Amino acid sequence: MEKQMPFYIKITAILLGIIALIAIMYIGQGIIVPLIGSLLVAILLNPVVNLLVRIKINRVVSIAIILTFVTSIFILLLLLLTNQFSSFINSLPILIDKFYQTLNKSILGISNQFNISTATINSFIDDSKVDLIATTKSLIGPTISSIGGVLFTFLLVPVYVFLILYYKKLLLNFIKSIFGKGNHREVHKILNSTKQIVQRYLVALIFEAIIIAILNITALLILDVQYAIIVGIIGALLNVIPYIGGIVSTAIPMAIVLATKDSFNYALYVLIAYVIIQFIDNNLVLPKLVASRVRVNALISVIVVIIGGEIWGVTGMFLSIPLTAICKTIFDNVKTLKPLGILLGDLEEKEVKLIEDIN
Repeated sequence: MEKQMPFYIKITAILLGIIALIAIMYIGQGIIVPLIGSLLVAILLNPVVNLLVRIKINRVVSIAIILTFVTSIFILLLLLLTNQFSSFINSLPILIDKFYQTLNKSILGISNQFNISTATINSFIDDSKVDLIATTKSLIGPTISSIGGVLFTFLLVPVYVFLILYYKKLLLNFIKSIFGKGNHREVHKILNSTKQIVQRYLVALIFEAIIIAILNITALLILDVQYAIIVGIIGALLNVIPYIGGIVSTAIPMAIVLATKDSFNYALYVLIAYVIIQFIDNNLVLPKLVASRVRVNALISVIVVIIGGEIWGVTGMFLSIPLTAICKTIFDNVKTLKPLGILLGDLEEKEVKLIEDIN
């Protein structure tokens, strides 16, 4: 009879493994993040490549056609948004100044209402404005450097995607060979489930982002908010990040309205419009488009988004949920890891009833 390892040793080994994994992910993010992003894109584009191959188009040519088409669309959208984004960046100091002017008026009203001296408050505001503008200027250098890194990654990702799609069979055979012939059926099932989850999830997110962008832009144009197009699109992209993204995407147009409008009513109108859009998204768009994706509970979603942000920044926030969905798919199909799948998953009605029966 085999001697079991003590529980505390198992926990220690697991914790050390997690710490080592996080360290590797942080140190190697320059290599790992583009690879993961490329893998997700390759999985998304694979059905289209297979379709072209089935109609007797060479696989290399098929991959090249799809990558050229997708890259062209991305560059076109980037060029369309560049002008407005540049204008928004250039006018940022003016918006900050106007925002503080509006804040000064509000504080003056509060001061008169509650008989509080404005000298200290105004001094604090002036210092804060100088600090904020200085901080904004100091971020220009790192931002340009970051943009350079993004552009480098943008050039690298299509190469990764091409090679992943071209060597797909080789990579799949490698994964199957690791686990031995006896586990080929289980490995094939997990890989197939993972592929379907990623494809459905990413397609759903793309359509959701398009719908939310249209709703955001429409609402902002009706309310005559400056930079409505770029702010609406940024809001739709941020909305992909669960919970946190919705709050940030609402705060941006409200700040712009406070900086450019004389009345607080416009900020309230923006808040109401975005609350309505969030309601439509959560109750109509998500259930219809993302009903087939793996359900990850809210607690885990928030935790993995925060962890992803700490390890990989904004990119980590975007990648955290699909990676968690992939992990849950693997956990659900491996007997010894099913408890982890339950931990990551959401409670279905039958599961709730089972828990109530047990209680």
